[in-house]
Amino acid sequence: MLTIITYAFGIMYTPGPVNLLGIHSGINGKVTDHIGFFIGIGCAMFILFVTIGFLGNTLINPKFIPYMSLLGCCYIVYVAWKIMRVKVSVDPSSGDDRVLSIWDGLFMQLLNPKGLLATLPIATIQFPAENIQGSAIVLWSIGLSVLAFGAPLSYSLIGLLIGKKLNNPIYFKIFNIFMSVLLVTVAINIGYEYVFRKLI
Repeated sequence: MLTIITYAFGIMYTPGPVNLLGIHSGINGKVTDHIGFFIGIGCAMFILFVTIGFLGNTLINPKFIPYMSLLGCCYIVYVAWKIMRVKVSVDPSSGDDRVLSIWDGLFMQLLNPKGLLATLPIATIQFPAENIQGSAIVLWSIGLSVLAFGAPLSYSLIGLLIGKKLNNPIYFKIFNIFMSVLLVTVAINIGYEYVFRKLI
């Protein structure tokens, strides 16, 4: 059972679009404002773990994964555009009020191929291997969802520590541009790996 937690931790806590948004929120001093976004991530992972845990590969047709990935790429680019447009200020009370909501987190993670990469091996291989079934699937899904919630939150807290050392708005603007470019790069990479290569 330790292998399930180790795998989940390894894949959930590596840099990806959700964790990049977590560090972005921390640097901009909006950790508490984005708690809903982090909860949305956890809820999405719970939905994926429970659904795939009970229905397995019969629900997730491999033919649809490239199209889900394409939707995910479009959504990541949209979020990058939102970050690029954020008004920058060193005074948190005078900045842009827009925050990522629970729905942003839910939809982003449901459409994130990394979410499927995390859940498929656990739900279809590791759960059966450890004889996790029935209500145990739900309990494990809750625990793994809490782990998923903690990933962007931990990145956000790290970003908060970094953000406190910055006091010039230009640094925040540069960081927002950098994060937007990184997110677009992630979307392009996902598009190449999970859409282009699968459909060609």
